[in-house]
Amino acid sequence: MSDAIEIRGIRVLGVHGVLPSERERLQPFELDLVLEVDLAEAGRSDDLSSTVDYGRAASVAARVVSEGSVQLLETLAERVASAGLSLAPRVESVTVSLRKSRPPLPVDLASVGVRITRLRPASGASRPVGSGR
Repeated sequence: MSDAIEIRGIRVLGVHGVLPSERERLQPFELDLVLEVDLAEAGRSDDLSSTVDYGRAASVAARVVSEGSVQLLETLAERVASAGLSLAPRVESVTVSLRKSRPPLPVDLASVGVRITRLRPASGASRPVGSGR
């Protein structure tokens, strides 16, 4: 599939991390979503119901990051990807790029992050790209 909806630079505060200090305060996170969706019908019809509402997708992703607390960015990215796949059956895959803007590291850097892609298999559950199952 070559059609995609791209949402870049969603900024949200959340409480995620391994260290106790990370779990005691809000921290800035930034994420990007790429939703692979067949956009041909939406292009022909000019009808929102023929596509995925990117405002809703951004809100759902932001809510996943702002609510709850996990230790690993990998876990958080999995949750965002799962929420993205649940937006609509027409979402064939989701790529999530998730960055922590102020990691507690002794090195001056802009951010740390992870990027994952999850596909909608025939059964409807998500699976990692390259997974044999």
